Amino acid sequence: MTKIAIVTGSTRDGRKNRQVAEWVLAKAQERDDAEFDLVDIADYHLPLLGEPAREQGVASVKEFSARMDEFDGFIFVTPEYNHSVSPALANALSYLKPELANKAAGIVSYGSAFGARAVEHLRGILSELQVAHVQKTGLFSLFVDFKDGAFAPSELQAASVLPVFDQVVLWAKALETVRAEAAVA
Repeated sequence: MTKIAIVTGSTRDGRKNRQVAEWVLAKAQERDDAEFDLVDIADYHLPLLGEPAREQGVASVKEFSARMDEFDGFIFVTPEYNHSVSPALANALSYLKPELANKAAGIVSYGSAFGARAVEHLRGILSELQVAHVQKTGLFSLFVDFKDGAFAPSELQAASVLPVFDQVVLWAKALETVRAEAAVA
């Protein structure tokens, strides 16, 4: 069965990101065409890339790498920080390359402008990592889709994730052949 990770994009205290990722996971698990699981980058306590290596940091990077390698595709849930992806997500992705190469990814974003600028920056990062990112994007507004600090998406915006799931599952399955051929090359 095709395995897709729903990956958080923030590690901040009090973050909304985990709520959004859990909602995306719940919607994904209504499907039967793939297995979906949550990967919370906050669980790995990844050191800032370039910091002096520490035993705990090296172990967390190896654990994170192994976890991400398990999946055929990803849905990254990214907030928009300063017109871009969060530094925590950019840092986490900087530890990976072969674990992501020739795999599919979709993006679900949120922010004052639906996280659209974060999506565009994340697409550039994913391209460099040889990830086939799909065209459809789930977009949510900080002003409309959160009520009293809780994620409560409008019906219209909630529907925006469905084509993301469709495309990521389809592309993840298609890229199995590419990964198999790359492994023997």
